[in-house]
Amino acid sequence: MREACLDPGVLCLFDVDGTLTAPRQCVTSDMDEFLEKLRSRVRVGVVGGSDLPKVKEQLGEEVIQKMDYVFAENGLVAYKNGELLSIQSIQSHMGEELLQDFINFCLNYLAKIKLPRKRGTFIEFRNGMLNISPIGRSCTLEERQEFYKLDQKENIREKFVAVLKEEFKGKGLSFSIGGQISFDVFPDGWDKRYCLGIVEKDNYSTIHFFGDKTKPGGNDFEIYSDPRTIGHEVSSPEDTKSLCQQLFFS
Repeated sequence: MREACLDPGVLCLFDVDGTLTAPRQCVTSDMDEFLEKLRSRVRVGVVGGSDLPKVKEQLGEEVIQKMDYVFAENGLVAYKNGELLSIQSIQSHMGEELLQDFINFCLNYLAKIKLPRKRGTFIEFRNGMLNISPIGRSCTLEERQEFYKLDQKENIREKFVAVLKEEFKGKGLSFSIGGQISFDVFPDGWDKRYCLGIVEKDNYSTIHFFGDKTKPGGNDFEIYSDPRTIGHEVSSPEDTKSLCQQLFFS
């Protein structure tokens, strides 16, 4: 049951990977309990770039019921108080011709990248975006970490995005690099700010956002720097919890 000190005018939105969980790992029981405690003080929502099955995989099957808001795919799949609000469709927005041109170009580029390892699922088709992974999303945790270290040195994803921006200039597409092994592609305006257009209808006086990829090019940058939010850069779930303790329980 909510405590009497709940402030319904304050909303806290959280990125998932690197903010509430370790990358692609499940939420700890300690963080899960803390989020429930936080909901006694403020409204709480998550906004992730991943699709809903991955959000559930990391935050639990009951995440839709346990949060005030769940925004998968940057809010293109949106839930409020356990109920589905809306779903957007990237194929309807882009059209089949542009979509196939883009996918074919990516497959051709991916075929030319030489890596220590390649696995499967290089292009993941989601409701509101495409997720592109040079190593392939079916890699193991160890392979994921190996690629991430290599990417930090050689900027594999950053170079890929630069080529796509040039090739598809003027086509209304945006790109953001998040997590460790992939980047997202979506229509302009369909970044994490998309969820703000949904929650602003509920007239919050203050919206806090917590994320780890807040630098330009990261998938938290736009919502972190949006004037409608108070942005907080964090480096780990532990950092997130500590910051929230200071803000809402001190």
